[in-house]
Amino acid sequence: MSENALPKGYEPQDVEERWRNHWEENKVFTPDPNAEGEPYSIVIPPPNVTGALHMGHALNLTLQDILCRYQRQKGKNVLWIPGTDHAGIATQNVVERQLAKEGKGRHDLGREKFIERVWEWREEYGNRILNQVRKMGASVDWTRERFTMDEGLSKAVRKVFVELYNQGLIYKGDYIINWCPRCHTALADDEVDHSLEKGALHYIKYPLEDGSGHLTIATTRPETMLADTAVAVNPEDERFNHLIGKHVILPLVNRKLIIIGDKYVDIEFGTGCLKVTPAHDHNDWELGRKHNLEVMNILNDDGTLNELAGADYAGLTCPQARTKILAALEAEGFLDHIDAHDHNVGHCYRCKTVVEPYVSTQWFVAMTKLAPRAKAAVPEMTQIFPESWIKTYNHWLDNIRDWCISRQIWWGHRIPAWVCADCGELLVDTDTPAACKCGSTNLTQDEDVLDTWFSSALWPFTTMGWPDKTPELAKYYPTSVLVTGFDILFFWVARMMMMGLQFMDEVPFKHVYIHALVRDEQGKKMSKSTGNVIDPVEMIEKYGCDSLRFTLTSFAAMGRDIKLSEARIEGYRHFCNKIWNATRFALMNLPETAPAPVDLTKVDLHHKWILSRLEGLKKATEAATDAYQFNEVAQNHYKFIWNEFCDWYLELIKPDMRAGGEREKAAQYVLWIVLQEMMVLLHPVMPFITAEVWAVLPGIDNRDIATMPFPPARPECASRAAEADMELVQNTIVAVRTIKAELNISPSAKMDVLIRTASDEVRGLFDANKEVMLFLARLNSVSCGSDVKAPKASASSVVSGNEIILPLSGHVNFADELARLDKEIGKIEKDLKGVLGKLRNDSFVAKAPAEIVQKEKDRAVELEETLDTLQKLQKRFRDAME
Repeated sequence: MSENALPKGYEPQDVEERWRNHWEENKVFTPDPNAEGEPYSIVIPPPNVTGALHMGHALNLTLQDILCRYQRQKGKNVLWIPGTDHAGIATQNVVERQLAKEGKGRHDLGREKFIERVWEWREEYGNRILNQVRKMGASVDWTRERFTMDEGLSKAVRKVFVELYNQGLIYKGDYIINWCPRCHTALADDEVDHSLEKGALHYIKYPLEDGSGHLTIATTRPETMLADTAVAVNPEDERFNHLIGKHVILPLVNRKLIIIGDKYVDIEFGTGCLKVTPAHDHNDWELGRKHNLEVMNILNDDGTLNELAGADYAGLTCPQARTKILAALEAEGFLDHIDAHDHNVGHCYRCKTVVEPYVSTQWFVAMTKLAPRAKAAVPEMTQIFPESWIKTYNHWLDNIRDWCISRQIWWGHRIPAWVCADCGELLVDTDTPAACKCGSTNLTQDEDVLDTWFSSALWPFTTMGWPDKTPELAKYYPTSVLVTGFDILFFWVARMMMMGLQFMDEVPFKHVYIHALVRDEQGKKMSKSTGNVIDPVEMIEKYGCDSLRFTLTSFAAMGRDIKLSEARIEGYRHFCNKIWNATRFALMNLPETAPAPVDLTKVDLHHKWILSRLEGLKKATEAATDAYQFNEVAQNHYKFIWNEFCDWYLELIKPDMRAGGEREKAAQYVLWIVLQEMMVLLHPVMPFITAEVWAVLPGIDNRDIATMPFPPARPECASRAAEADMELVQNTIVAVRTIKAELNISPSAKMDVLIRTASDEVRGLFDANKEVMLFLARLNSVSCGSDVKAPKASASSVVSGNEIILPLSGHVNFADELARLDKEIGKIEKDLKGVLGKLRNDSFVAKAPAEIVQKEKDRAVELEETLDTLQKLQKRFRDAME
């Protein structure tokens, strides 16, 4: 064949688009649930419909795709379901910003028209993230694409809500929640971003009711004191425990507060006395419930203070109220002092407004009742990889709070609950009720929508058609593995576990693989603010998708964050070029049709060696993929393709191809076998270049590499003896090349080599592979034997007990080389003296950063090793001149 079957250079953009379209148009990844094959299924963690692909997505998609393509090769019936999340708050914010540019708000449109506007936005912009998923080469079944607001999932959400409500697992009540004053909605704990900010501890005197003194309270939020309903001390604190049951007077307000005792109070923090504000602090809420305290909410939903805060403060924002309260406290002698204090402040994950703890009437899921079963399922029914995350998973479930699922926005699944205006009856139903039990038709639906995570928690079974009994649900549930980031282990993974067990009576997935973070090359988290973000779409356009995928895979060690740089992606672009050029060389040496078969057990050593290494690659690929050791998958392929196949085997067969006859036929057949199977093995990691190479190989009969089975094992080709023999030949060739390089002899200079062999068996090995050694080491002759004598002017090396000797006469000018070496040794000695001087300087070692000191130590070792090598070479030349 001609190498022109492939263009001279690999251009990934054209190749990738063509194969993406081919696979999607031909529905290559659309499985039949009625077909044979053990089921294997994955649901894609649905990205937000507002989102754009980032490196976390790119890693997640790459790992899932490797698993799906590999399992198809293993003969399994694979379903990988794509889809997006409606992202309630985020999407509503995007559309509201559009409206603001038109000088409108959502209330100008009304609820129905606003929802229509959101759907229009989704139709126009909502597929951006899915198109980027396509760019990653994800082998998903696009015919089964789902959206958390599509009709089928909406039906399932209503059914789940109603059933949980009827079972007493969903309830409505007053509870403290995270409130965004800007978005005017409750937020789940995971929707609050915490950051350390500079603040202050304000020490305020609360007078004792009996006039005997005061208690000093330390607080970061003095404005909330207006809603205090108690003061707490630790009952084991001897300073204050005698005051439990007595009262203090709330400064500025003159309201009487009871002093309670609770071990929750940290004796060491602040003064050991705690103001308790149940309406505006999550921990205080729990104290209030425990001690039956009054709950006084002093905030409006826009974050300003209401009339319960008093006439002096009503209508003020929290910062304004804080300033005014501190001034009043100081004026009346209640402010003791203020200390600087850094503390965590919660912000809305979308608009970045400071979140307020706020008591509100909301809908809740009784998570404490669902959590025990989800905890018991791990690891008995579901395994988490790495196992270290089980402890985190259990900790969250052990400390779980009921989940606030209502959101005060318009975009989302509206809560299926209605209130009768005539009798006050609450009706919860999957369908809009025609009338109340009292006969009234004056029904009003709850204005709130469900938290986005509520529909996401049902994703593994609703995407397969639940509550209908579909063939997909029967075949593919539970799913095989969930691949996700650790940041949603608590808020999504655990919730899916609960819902799967509750409604399917089975765990939603057998394995959970938690992948690490992708950081920059310095190990820092990527963020737009620091300017260290690497855009995966940009990298794909610049270097190709396979280069990005292979880079991410090669660094995806279990439990270890990835330090990514553009240079590394560019480096694996060179790997693509290596594969491409190796294929072009192979095509030049292969016939137009499939080569004639030969007996693979009777071929020459270098063929036996590469076939045995190929068998090793198959086993290693299976073991590493099954164990989620993705980095080992990539590294094994890189070593085999670059080091063994390209650097060695393609060079080893060049004499065979020139020899013609049976030697050429054997080389062609082995090359054809290895190249085919190498592409199939690599395909899950690098789908595009392997598909393109595969398509031009002779004898594939239009078969698609995406449908090819995992290469069959050839146990008869696995030979440790062949690998050991070839390794000895290779190391001998390397030894000759090294001696030439050390002596500044041209690599192409033809020399003689003498080998003092350790045994007759080894001599036979060298004799049988003499032609290979002459060609690859650029030699005139090879003489072997146990009685070989080394001439005086020679250089030698020992390989596995065999002495490799190169006569140097006629190849080295010893006087010139000694002069060069003397000069180089002098420079190394000077540099080493300087480095050692630094390391002997106690001041440098004590004051310099640890990494700088270590760098100097490493430099000293490197210089010492170089000096030792040069001095040995110097002695060898002097001996040769005597």
